[in-house]
Amino acid sequence: MSVVEATVEVKNRLGLHLRAASTLAQAAGRFASKITVARGKNQVSAKSVTALMMLGAEKGVKVKIRAEGEDARDALRAVETLFEERFGEE
Repeated sequence: MSVVEATVEVKNRLGLHLRAASTLAQAAGRFASKITVARGKNQVSAKSVTALMMLGAEKGVKVKIRAEGEDARDALRAVETLFEERFGEE
């Protein structure tokens, strides 16, 4: 089982609002790995839309993504891509 981490910046204009959080949770749900998103001391499951929104991660905030499991590398890559592509916004 592997564990991988990366720090990414929220680049979309509205941050991790409902649509972005839903997109992230759906993507995370496709993987068996445990995927978490952390902002400061707050760490939440990437598979929970509500928890993601509670992070209050607006544009410009850096968050740490951690994936733990058999498909951790693929999971991390998929999540990083969403952040890079601004969740398909703007």
